Amino acid sequence: MSRKFFVGGNWKMNGDKASLGELIKTLNSAKLDPNTEVVCGAPSIYLEFARAKLDPKIGVAAQNCYKVKGGAFTGEISPAMIKDVGVHWVILGHSERRWVFGETDALIGQKCAHALENGLGVIACIGEKLDEREAGITEKVINAQTKHFADNIKDWSKVVLAYEPVWAIGTGKTASPAQAQDVHDKLRQWVKANVSEAVANSVRIIYGGSVTGGTCKELGGMKDVDGFLVGGAALKPEFVDIINAKK
Repeated sequence: MSRKFFVGGNWKMNGDKASLGELIKTLNSAKLDPNTEVVCGAPSIYLEFARAKLDPKIGVAAQNCYKVKGGAFTGEISPAMIKDVGVHWVILGHSERRWVFGETDALIGQKCAHALENGLGVIACIGEKLDEREAGITEKVINAQTKHFADNIKDWSKVVLAYEPVWAIGTGKTASPAQAQDVHDKLRQWVKANVSEAVANSVRIIYGGSVTGGTCKELGGMKDVDGFLVGGAALKPEFVDIINAKK
């Protein structure tokens, strides 16, 4: 089955209206591969700005959301609010949410269920830390994280799985194409065994972790790498080269 290549740009807590406006102009004027789906993850305060300024063919994602529609949850935003400003995606379970802000697998699963029930697409992030890779438990860790997502997903057509080895995020270290392919293949096998063969064949599994214009073509050539979730490079003009990795 042919899976549409997916490139997400996670702007994290970066930028202002001036710098993001310039980035948006670059993206809007670039020749982007029409066969690649592109989504930009903007800080919540700039979601409406990004959606208004970006070409409609480029999607926008929130970088997080909460597990209920509304209430006394200071500092949080809900899927209903995200949709209200014209945004249709959310990134959940990013390693920075897990390891900086202490989010648990259980909470992330609940957020995923609520986001999907409210019509958002979910970029579901999983990945091991360096000590876990060195201990040889990468597969165990990512299977456990994936299970918490899978237990909360009814419709997989709205889900993109993002494998992000924590040791490669923002460090300049990238998993080799063979390392990325190995984990993606095992993830697909897990989905086949625990969800269904149809979902395993159709779900997009993207790679994140210091992806650059220089590394994207080889990574993107791997059989089970269906795109990227890009951090630092998503704020630079080279993001266009990453979007066009399959051209």
